[in-house]
Amino acid sequence: MPRIDLSVATSGRGAPANRTPTRFNLKVREPDGQWLDEKEAIDGAAPPLRTSVTIEKPRSIISTNASPDIPFEHSINPYRGCEHGCIYCYARPTHAFHDLSPGLDFETKLFVKPDAASLLRIALGKTGYKASAIALGTNTDPYQPIEGRWRITRQILEVLAETSHACTITTKSDRIIRDLDILAPMAAKRLVAVALSVTSLDPGVHRTLEPRAPQPEKRLKAIRALVDAGIPTHINVAPIIPGVTDHEIEAILARGAESGARTASFIPVRLPHEVAPLFRDWLDTHYPERAERVMSLIRSIRQERANDPDFFSRMRGSGPWAEMIRTRFRIACKRLGLNRDRVELDETLFQPPEGAQLRLF
Repeated sequence: MPRIDLSVATSGRGAPANRTPTRFNLKVREPDGQWLDEKEAIDGAAPPLRTSVTIEKPRSIISTNASPDIPFEHSINPYRGCEHGCIYCYARPTHAFHDLSPGLDFETKLFVKPDAASLLRIALGKTGYKASAIALGTNTDPYQPIEGRWRITRQILEVLAETSHACTITTKSDRIIRDLDILAPMAAKRLVAVALSVTSLDPGVHRTLEPRAPQPEKRLKAIRALVDAGIPTHINVAPIIPGVTDHEIEAILARGAESGARTASFIPVRLPHEVAPLFRDWLDTHYPERAERVMSLIRSIRQERANDPDFFSRMRGSGPWAEMIRTRFRIACKRLGLNRDRVELDETLFQPPEGAQLRLF
């Protein structure tokens, strides 16, 4: 694949530019002759990218996971694409299925599922449904900016609370505290646990790595707010990027523990499919002096590949560098008193939702 022009990064976005995925034989996009195509040449600056939202009408909303290294069976993703713009996001390649680029398209052309809550209600009411904790935030962030308008995640939580259905939430957004009125009563019944991801405490790194995600300090304050509301809250140091963020492991864990988190985990950076060249573009733009060194370190923990897709090792990494990260993480957690207890959710309280006709029993 040819290199793209990286002379100017796209302001406020994670990917320096779009890349056309080659796995699906998609055509390279060409300018369509609109006046905006000429704006950069005339004004000397690219037009600002605006976020567009497309309504999606799926027939079902609960996804089933069969991967042996993922600790959940069912998940819900209210949105496709993510405006947070995290350059490392392993979900970027999913946009290729829509004939869109995993680059800037993933951050600016979003899909919403406004019928998610009603579809969930139907699924939970089916005869023979067996409840197990549903994971939110496994693909794209359920509390990305458009949640403020669409409130789809909140609607899903309302159904789960109504039916006493357990769930877990993974996010990097402090917007989650807007739903404390739902989450706190659920936590009192051991129905919910939350994981907040913190990648870096450095504002400079954050601005380019996760340009539209809330600042790290806001996430740490969200951990405190969740804990104070009685909600089990976990800090996830993810992803750890060798040569960019790995020196912050101990500091992130310390701040998480200070904020009230009692458990912690980490995931080394994963670069599947189109994410690898996008990430290299990002390195060339923001860290050109160390780009090759960082990629070499990543390959050293990924069996000399940009990405290791194998179960279990994909979440942990392998080799001496990965083992060093695990050792540092384990020592820091022990010193800070993290991971002494496990959070156990109660999956026995589930009651099917009321349908058009009231339950007879």
